[in-house]
Amino acid sequence: MNPLLDIRSLSVAFDGVPAVSDVSLRVEAGESIALVGGSGAGKSTVARAVAGLVTPTAGSIVFDGIDVTTARGRQRRQVRRDMHMVFQDPYASLPPGLRVRDIVAEPMVIHGLGDRAERRDATVAALDAVHLTPTDRYLDRFPHELSGGQRQRVAFARALVTRPRLLLADEPTSGLDASLRIGIVDLMTELAGTAHLAVVHITHDLALAERSCENIAVMQAGRIVETGCAKEVLARPRHAYTAALVAAASGAH
Repeated sequence: MNPLLDIRSLSVAFDGVPAVSDVSLRVEAGESIALVGGSGAGKSTVARAVAGLVTPTAGSIVFDGIDVTTARGRQRRQVRRDMHMVFQDPYASLPPGLRVRDIVAEPMVIHGLGDRAERRDATVAALDAVHLTPTDRYLDRFPHELSGGQRQRVAFARALVTRPRLLLADEPTSGLDASLRIGIVDLMTELAGTAHLAVVHITHDLALAERSCENIAVMQAGRIVETGCAKEVLARPRHAYTAALVAAASGAH
């Protein structure tokens, strides 16, 4: 059976400088995997390439049988409906002039899904799924009227509203305090189970990676150096770089 996401020999360069080199990764339907590594390791670039936000210089990215790098027209629209990305700064990614009801429903409008009543029902269900309840308290608010944690939950609701199969979460807890970080990570874990989502969690925080995902891929200097079960990799790292990350994380606590 083919994986939901199949990245093969992916390379990305910016102005001739390699950012990602020969990365291969498979993500099964319903799987949660953390992509970890230090700053500049290439984690976010991989996610952005999968989302079609940057153009690979080599390799292929196949999502649900569709090559993302060459998809056009109907296939491209299908990919954008079934794959969503949540960014690290929700204040920058949420349209400041729209109310929450319109922000969450926006992907349905873009993809021509549902009538007005169906979009409202889906918006309410998405807000309920991310625990922004009672939903009537949030529907008419603007992003600046929400806390950082609430804005990130709105971003997750918007990502969920078209019932995607893959969620790319790029440092979604960055800038939040410890209790809010745990809340967002636990929300991702819950959504992966209840919405049957595959989740790729981009993070530099090993504790959050282990808490949120069953599997892990460690990146160094644009390459994946180790993969496996998150608990096993972090308990018994085989690669020196992974061991150094684990040691550094242990020393920080």
